[in-house]
Amino acid sequence: MALLQLKDESAGYNGKEILRGLNVTIDPGERIALVGESGAGKSTLLRLFYERLGAKAALMPQDSALVQALTVFHNVYMGRLHQRSVWRNLRNLVLPARADVEEVRKVLVPLRLEEKIFSGVGELSGGQYQRTALARALFHTGDVIVADEPVSSVDEHQAREILETMNAQKQTVILAMHDRALAIEFADRLIGVKDGQIVMDQESAGMTPGDLDNLYLNGVE
Repeated sequence: MALLQLKDESAGYNGKEILRGLNVTIDPGERIALVGESGAGKSTLLRLFYERLGAKAALMPQDSALVQALTVFHNVYMGRLHQRSVWRNLRNLVLPARADVEEVRKVLVPLRLEEKIFSGVGELSGGQYQRTALARALFHTGDVIVADEPVSSVDEHQAREILETMNAQKQTVILAMHDRALAIEFADRLIGVKDGQIVMDQESAGMTPGDLDNLYLNGVE
């Protein structure tokens, strides 16, 4: 059974249509990358996917949306706020419960962030910040990650680490990607967006970055 299906739909914001004629089916277990030049509508399509998936999906937005005034623990814990009572959430804001701390710590260990669990987000390096955003998405109990440019601010080594962790820990991964080579490597399906439409939807196997040149102005991102 499909996770999500769009049939001749449109998408946009503030009453402005950005994308039209959308026909997409997403099945469980797929690794999908949305590709295309900046401003093509990848983020708009990604947001539509997230809205339709609802509680099945965890969102990792482009700006990560971490709360600077809170610790790594609190930011990661926010991945399950919707499942916890108001009383439990308020208690954890003041005095984190041991059980919740240990649950969060388990997510942080493979990301090498366990020692930063009670550090303020503002104290983190760029890579640690990005991995904290990933930890929050992984802490969410949904089987899907929807991420907008999740590795745009880290080096290639950290980017691969983040993408490998996503693919290993979540059943379905849907990303908007700027790096064409990484998109081809870590996704098994590419959806190309250009001029307000989906103009390509195919398996990534055997593709090269040059095969995507027609999605970009003059073949340059």
